[in-house]
Amino acid sequence: MDLSDAEVMARAAGEPEYFVHVFDRHGAAVHAFLARRIGRHAADDLLAEVWVQALRSVERYDARGPDARPWLYGIARNMLRTHWRARSRSEMPLGRTDPLDLDPWGDVDAQLDAARRSPALRVALAALPVEDREVLLLVAWEELTPGEVAVALGVPAGTVRWRLHRARASLRRQLDDAARAANSIDNTMGV
Repeated sequence: MDLSDAEVMARAAGEPEYFVHVFDRHGAAVHAFLARRIGRHAADDLLAEVWVQALRSVERYDARGPDARPWLYGIARNMLRTHWRARSRSEMPLGRTDPLDLDPWGDVDAQLDAARRSPALRVALAALPVEDREVLLLVAWEELTPGEVAVALGVPAGTVRWRLHRARASLRRQLDDAARAANSIDNTMGV
């Protein structure tokens, strides 16, 4: 089917069977988005809820967005928040109160290319404010543009660009500091 997502969504509002085309196009990406945050098994279950909610909300799709992925990621993110809120407070890490803090990005360590820097990267990512980390991961992992991230998060594009800039600057600074510290230790040990 050669229709854009916006055209398919417009048709799906009156004829729900068209919605299957959106699923065919973006099902794997939405599943990957969920799996990176809650694991493959839980993502399988949550994916169905995302599609049910998306189909219920098809009339609210903003047709100005030619790609439905940001809209779907926004729904998936809301489902993740609901999922994390449903977890008992006893499962919340000490000092964490926002369900987005439960985003288990650390579980995907094996997927990081930079094996040598992964411990420093893990620490640097954990140090980011939740909102900044979410923007950075949507850009880096999901390959969304800042405008698409704005749609997914329901915030102005300028806010997304600022959060992305702040996250990148913080990561750069922390990774540079970690590299200097590692080099200093290596030099001290004569490596």
